[in-house]
Amino acid sequence: MQWQDEAIILGFKRHGETSVIAEVMTPSRGRHLGMVRSGRSRTMQPVLQAGNRVDVIWRARLHDHLGEFRIEPLQLRAAQLMETATAVYGVQAMGALLRLLPERDPHPHLYQALDVILDNLHEPVDAGELFVRFELAVLNDLGFGLDLTECAATGLRSDLIYVSPKTGRAVCRTAGAPYAARMLALPAFLGEGQSKAADPESLAAAFRLTGHFLHRHVYDPRGMNENAARDGFVQAALKALERKAAPPTLDKAV
Repeated sequence: MQWQDEAIILGFKRHGETSVIAEVMTPSRGRHLGMVRSGRSRTMQPVLQAGNRVDVIWRARLHDHLGEFRIEPLQLRAAQLMETATAVYGVQAMGALLRLLPERDPHPHLYQALDVILDNLHEPVDAGELFVRFELAVLNDLGFGLDLTECAATGLRSDLIYVSPKTGRAVCRTAGAPYAARMLALPAFLGEGQSKAADPESLAAAFRLTGHFLHRHVYDPRGMNENAARDGFVQAALKALERKAAPPTLDKAV
């Protein structure tokens, strides 16, 4: 059996003396593993770094075998992903999110989102908002999507400022007021049709929102811990936004 596809490297581990088992994300084959012979060579090691976009040919005798990859570089961006904290942590955290999905289960929209976000992770101010939307997309594909389009109690599609921590549905200001202390905040930038950019407070609320439902529906039922890279990314993204929002300082005259 054989197939060919574009892919993004998620990581690799050693296999024998010279080979590696590479893990990639593809648009039509989902997250997929395969052996790369001589993967630890000086030629292949730079290609197999997380975040790089590559061309992959997979071969195996049977469909359920591990198989072998032949990999050619298309876009080597790993060096750029080492330049900022958001990029270093972000590529690891997104890989961990994709590992929550079944292997070989296609999610073409997640592949496209991953590709776009990787090109923007070095821009710390934008990276946080893109990452939150990626988490929401992963939750949706896992079957735990949030409904942020209308109020669960009234059906209204305006003034949505809360999310029920149990149902993941939006709640408007009036209906949610009596239960405000128990509600999660719905950041304005996540609202339907919103063009407002995230600020430090709303981005922190968005991370609390997605983190809550990842723990409730995914990590806790599976007995898993949250990937440590996510916390590193969150802190880096918030610090970047705080620096942007801080008023400029005037140099004192000497």
